[in-house]
Amino acid sequence: MHIGQYVFAQITMFLPQRQFRRIVSKFHDRTENWGLSHWNQLLVLMFGQLIGCGSLRELTDITTAHAKRSYNLGFGAAPVVRNTLAKANMLRDPRIFEEYAFYMVSLAQQRRITKEFELHGRFYAIDSTTIDLCLSVFRWAHFRSTKSGIKIHTQIDIVTEIPVFYRITNANVSDYKAMDWLTYEPNACYVFDRGYFDLARLFTIHTLGAFFVIREKGHPVFEIVDGDESVNTESNVMLDQTIRFSTDRNKGNYPSDLRRIVYYAPDFGRPFVYYTNNFYLSAENIALLYRYRWQVELFFK
Repeated sequence: MHIGQYVFAQITMFLPQRQFRRIVSKFHDRTENWGLSHWNQLLVLMFGQLIGCGSLRELTDITTAHAKRSYNLGFGAAPVVRNTLAKANMLRDPRIFEEYAFYMVSLAQQRRITKEFELHGRFYAIDSTTIDLCLSVFRWAHFRSTKSGIKIHTQIDIVTEIPVFYRITNANVSDYKAMDWLTYEPNACYVFDRGYFDLARLFTIHTLGAFFVIREKGHPVFEIVDGDESVNTESNVMLDQTIRFSTDRNKGNYPSDLRRIVYYAPDFGRPFVYYTNNFYLSAENIALLYRYRWQVELFFK
């Protein structure tokens, strides 16, 4: 058996098919009695992703060439026809596969925790990545004079390093708009890059009882309510202040006190400035959380 088929068989043997069938039963369409079942369709598409197929034609050609193993791989008894697969992709409700994906994410989170995290609580890193596309083929995704592209907005559970939310948009959608799509859990902490520095949206997170950590963007004017101005030579924390914004616009968007932390990162040889509404964790742990946010970039790579 080809190595790709062997790996695929090892992966799919752990998929809970009964749960998938429960989800399918909630969605009724005229494809229910097709020879290519929803389960067959799912496995065929997964197989194509695993071996790197670039088109449905390439995928169906490969499955046809290995028709003798089609049933054992979960593709059904009959060869997979490109026209049938294309119609199934078009007619079947994508919410079936979305719900199953999030079910698998929840299982993975439960199984992924093999050691206690340094901090107690729920922590999420938020970031996005842009994927360039060919302008002549993907005109609907046009965002620059010579480019097309999409952007994947992702929320990753820092503890398990597993994505729990993702949304695909055109590449020209600003990062901070993704903050409106997230469901904020009370007492959970959300770690953002400075591309999400939107004070009104951050204040919404605060009013919902959740916490955030974000890098400073620009040089907002503020007044110091409390904090030590001196540098602690025994720690990489240079400043830990309670501040309040001074300008009318920023003060109107975020009318409460904020914590401002200046932390020297030895790995980068320079300081970073963080804002947070969390006054409970130490400044070192706030900086630690932001360092974990960089795992999102590794995930995208």
